Amino acid sequence: MARRPILAPHWSETSIARVLGPMQTFISRSASSGIVLIVATIIALLLANSRFAAAYDELLHAYIGFTVGPFELKETVLHWVNDGLMAIFFFLVGLEIKREVSVGELANVRAAALPIIAAVGGVVVPASIYAALNFNGVGAAGWGVPMATDIAFALGCLALLGNRIPFALKIFLTAVAIVDDLIAVLVIAFFYSGGINFVALGFGFGVLAVLVLANIFGIRSILLYTSLGVLVWLAFLQSGVHATIAGVLIAFTVPGRNRIDTATFVERAHHIMHRLDPAQAQSSPMLTHESHQQAVIELEELCEQVQAPLQKMEHSLHNWVQFLIMPIFALANAGVALSLDGFGGGQSMVLFGIVLGLVLGKPIGLIGASWLAVRLGVADLPHGVNWRAMLGVGVLAGIGFTMSLFIASLGFADPAVLATAKLAILLASVIAGTSGLVLLSRIKPMEVRHPQAHADKGLEVHAAHE
Repeated sequence: MARRPILAPHWSETSIARVLGPMQTFISRSASSGIVLIVATIIALLLANSRFAAAYDELLHAYIGFTVGPFELKETVLHWVNDGLMAIFFFLVGLEIKREVSVGELANVRAAALPIIAAVGGVVVPASIYAALNFNGVGAAGWGVPMATDIAFALGCLALLGNRIPFALKIFLTAVAIVDDLIAVLVIAFFYSGGINFVALGFGFGVLAVLVLANIFGIRSILLYTSLGVLVWLAFLQSGVHATIAGVLIAFTVPGRNRIDTATFVERAHHIMHRLDPAQAQSSPMLTHESHQQAVIELEELCEQVQAPLQKMEHSLHNWVQFLIMPIFALANAGVALSLDGFGGGQSMVLFGIVLGLVLGKPIGLIGASWLAVRLGVADLPHGVNWRAMLGVGVLAGIGFTMSLFIASLGFADPAVLATAKLAILLASVIAGTSGLVLLSRIKPMEVRHPQAHADKGLEVHAAHE
């Protein structure tokens, strides 16, 4: 009997089949949205440093809202962006975390070990550097700013290098960024929330409990999870716990299981398609052909059963978040007047803490933790990836745009300190992105077979073996 070729551990047939499709889509979209983010950031900087700066600031701080009976909600445009639109962004983050933990790169303990350990190292070291430089200073509250990696910008940079970069390295960076986001969510929940209104918070968790029960009892209505999710968001908005946390918690309640597997879907769909007679379809319209109508309805219901609500919601939201919500966030938050004022006084430590944390602390923490994990034998390097490539990705992970700006807006009440933090984030992201690209561009093109071809070959061998 012929021996069955063994695929590398990181790219087992099972993991490829489950991860590759959604992961490729996620990476391609994130890489494309990085370009849109760059354009939005440039526009924001131009507005903040032009004769339109006053109008730009006035627009961001204009109040809009609504009243329903005794309930009134009135906030600034900037507040609506950061607490409203970003709640949708965090909802998508929650869906991605749940998918990755359920069936993705973080579902397998061995495969998940390296990105989890790397992410923790890439969070602790930058935060420690910043905290050491700003201990008891005006920017002491901003220790969470240099923690997270902006996946859209980072993957956008990797996309510039094309096939030179192994796909496994892109998956590793994506997994690290997702763990980063999860840690950032926890940090925001515990350290960047205000005084707690326990009545509103209790109501929010009560509605969340209803959503959990709906999941347990197999209710899959997207309308239900959306409408009750809005109530959870409103409750958290009034509770003092940052409203974006509601987005992540709601995402965790969305069902992630399909009712039938792929093989059953294919079998039943094949049976239904056989009932659709092309000759009859040409002789009578679909609306008057009862058997054809019934077949189409059954096929539609079958498609509903094979797709998990989590999968459908993630797919429908991804473009809106990546190409609309995140650019709007950049337009609202990246505009900062460029000056040298941030280099003076206590604010200078804020700038140096963020820059050093992202540019040096991120790669030191990420690569150091990864090396230790591999050295101790608890994790393996991604397939086709060497330490030189890991160093390049570690430096690239210092791009901390979206989440860093968001945490800065929560941590700094002083407009001058916030402006310095924004300037530092932009500066650090440019340095990290440029340095990472230079390091990765010096890597010789690797002969890495495309993962999809690798998967197909492995499945062919498996079929032949059976």
